Amino acid sequence: MTTASTLTGSDKTDAPLVKNDRSKLVGGIAQAVVGVYALWQFGLAARTGHGAHTLFTLKLDPTSSGPGPISAPAEPVAIALAVIAIACGLVRAFAPISAKVQRWLAVGYFTSFVLAFLVWAAAGSSIGLNVPSIIQQTSIAAVPLILGSLSALLCERSGVVNIAVEGQFLFGAFAAVLTSSMTHSVWAGLVAGCLGGALMCALLAVFANRYLIEQVVLGVVLNLLASGITGFLYDRLMSTDGATYNTPPSFSAIAIPGLSKIPVIGEALFDQNILFYAAYLLVPVVWFLLFRTRWGLRTRAVGEHPAAADTVGIKVVGLRYRNVITAGLLSGLGGVWLTLGLSTAFVKDMSNGQGYIAIAALIVGRWSPIGSLGAAVLFGFATELNLALSSLGTPIPSAFLQMAPYLVTIFVVAALGGLARPPAASGKPYIKG
Repeated sequence: MTTASTLTGSDKTDAPLVKNDRSKLVGGIAQAVVGVYALWQFGLAARTGHGAHTLFTLKLDPTSSGPGPISAPAEPVAIALAVIAIACGLVRAFAPISAKVQRWLAVGYFTSFVLAFLVWAAAGSSIGLNVPSIIQQTSIAAVPLILGSLSALLCERSGVVNIAVEGQFLFGAFAAVLTSSMTHSVWAGLVAGCLGGALMCALLAVFANRYLIEQVVLGVVLNLLASGITGFLYDRLMSTDGATYNTPPSFSAIAIPGLSKIPVIGEALFDQNILFYAAYLLVPVVWFLLFRTRWGLRTRAVGEHPAAADTVGIKVVGLRYRNVITAGLLSGLGGVWLTLGLSTAFVKDMSNGQGYIAIAALIVGRWSPIGSLGAAVLFGFATELNLALSSLGTPIPSAFLQMAPYLVTIFVVAALGGLARPPAASGKPYIKG
């Protein structure tokens, strides 16, 4: 009996280790196989052979002063990057490494694979790759993903799953455009957009905490509600009288003295509008509040073990209400960015799945503000890949490039999602007593 019990306990203890080892082995081998494909397709392809070079432009405006372009031999560079990708996969599969090292290997793998792809795509082109333009477009595309992932982060760290980021983007964008068009004020539109996102999150908080609705289903329903309401009002107001209701002003760019003159990255990152700067500055602010303040400690306690938090006097449900509604301000700000930040009018379902990609960034970022930022930048790069490669004449169909952000999202979540653990009480309603 003792032996059987001991063996059973040992099996239970070792089961997660066996599962993790199998996932590590399979994932690493899969990465190595894809790396071999990159070696064959990118490094040894006819496009990179015969002395072809890849041109990298280092100025946002080719006519302005600054560093000249860099030309690199395409074949050896692509081969070296593909070999690095293969090595990262093999090390992950067979070396005894920690989960932290696995994540860094994944970063190295994706970086080398993407660079090999870009070298292949631009090989032989007289236009080449405009590096500052890629940096600018990637950072711009990442803004709503950052704001959406921070919103979902605050909710899930409090124990509430926020699948409704997509709907909050839509409602915030609609409220911002409608208000700013009628008042001719971007600041009024900013306030209205943030409040629109907070209103959608208030619905999430009420139905999740008071009526105990299954939170994932609730989020999907709220997304459909936001799509229906904004679509109906668009047809009734904006499509019939766009001059009055759908001609919003926009935030103007603010060049930061000194920083905007930095070669390569200056004009791309430091000559943007205030919403752009706010999105990136919110990442360290949320990190500090979440991990270095009393409020952050209480929030994490509520998200991990609400019963224990309740025993020390924390009002679990009240804190969840406050945090979820505050999170709505962030996702509403994401909606403001999609319209007033990008100088665009409102159109139906203009969020275009970015709310869901923001949630994927949260998962890949392991429910951390810094990690979510990195994932958002990666997905932002994938989103702008079609624009970067459209003029290079690559044999990849444009429809496939348009699928890139979603394919990258699936691939990255599959590769790294298993290494992440959500807050223990996320999605679980708290009933006192």
